[in-house]
Amino acid sequence: MSTSAMENLQLKVEQAVLQRYTQAARTPAASLCCPTSYDPKYTAVVPEEILDRDYGCGDPSRYLCRGETVLDLGSGAGKICFIASQVVGPHGRVIGIEMNDEMLALARRHQPEVSRRIGYSNVRFRKGKIQDLRLDRELLDQYLREHPVRTEEDYARLEMAVAEFRQAHPLVAGSSVDVVVSNCVLNLVAPADKEQLFAEIYRVLRRGGRAVISDIVSDEEVPLHLQRDPDLWSGCISGALREDLFLQAFEKAGFYGITLLSRSEQPWRTVEGIEFRSVTVTAYKGKEGPCLDQKHAVIYRGPFHRVEDDDGHVLRRGIRTAVCEKTFRIFSREPYRSHVELIEPGVLVPLEEAPPFPCSKGTLVRHPRETKGDDYCVTTAATDGSACKVEEGTGARCC
Repeated sequence: MSTSAMENLQLKVEQAVLQRYTQAARTPAASLCCPTSYDPKYTAVVPEEILDRDYGCGDPSRYLCRGETVLDLGSGAGKICFIASQVVGPHGRVIGIEMNDEMLALARRHQPEVSRRIGYSNVRFRKGKIQDLRLDRELLDQYLREHPVRTEEDYARLEMAVAEFRQAHPLVAGSSVDVVVSNCVLNLVAPADKEQLFAEIYRVLRRGGRAVISDIVSDEEVPLHLQRDPDLWSGCISGALREDLFLQAFEKAGFYGITLLSRSEQPWRTVEGIEFRSVTVTAYKGKEGPCLDQKHAVIYRGPFHRVEDDDGHVLRRGIRTAVCEKTFRIFSREPYRSHVELIEPGVLVPLEEAPPFPCSKGTLVRHPRETKGDDYCVTTAATDGSACKVEEGTGARCC
């Protein structure tokens, strides 16, 4: 597709999405709904008008934790934000990003009532494009009201103002949120903006943060004639990424630990034999930085004979594998922690003295003496019976 054709498609996509979701903010649109269940204890405080305009395909809020700062991309009428506000609690924060003025107004209108019902206010809705989280569109709207663009000189001043907004007053600052969530919105972004979208998700996350994204994916490549259909775009069909490419988009943006949390067995819709279904994916940020050797090791528990992580480390079942300090730290957290045994060095090499670690070499076996220490020469007696205890209800002794 030529550049001009791509630009034309992008404009048609944005117009179709804007028009359809503006109407959906006014009148519930059942065709935009993908059946999803939510915890009723959280939806009980959400006004019926919001629930009637729920156009999601999953529930990323169930993967949130207390105290986290959450960014919801394409927050719509605010349902996921209002659920997330309860999950993260009064010490957490929730920011909803929405480009549609009517959806934004709907969410803001109900925000005070939801805050009253839950007893605190920790949600904020802001206007912006999810693929451009630097530009605060309300600042832009205000500027345009005060400085209408009528001449080329006016346009040049507008460009300078936009650059200043991005730099000095970003909509979402870099490394400022713990979790980015989204519910059936990424597929609405035009193809030319998809790469920037994933890059922006990565930018705003703190090191160690994660994305939890529910979206519609396809089992086959969506053909060009379907991509050119604005109605299918706004209906969450034409912009769907193929399911394997959806995961690869996270990897390309720099994420690690990319995990398919859920995948609908039955397709939501089938168009010309192509199945479109809901998935929820999580992906983590934080593998940047040098690889330094402090003599850490891990043992992969199985069940597979061998696995390879996103940095090329090959872990063989039962083998004491050498890893750098950074990888050890990553493996000590989810989604890896339950799959490995962590072996701390007996004497930790200070990080400033640690030599570089050759992470690109595949499997490197760590001799036990490397972690215990060359002069480790301890002899212990067998554990005596005083260390044993009787398991309740069985009478069995466990030493």
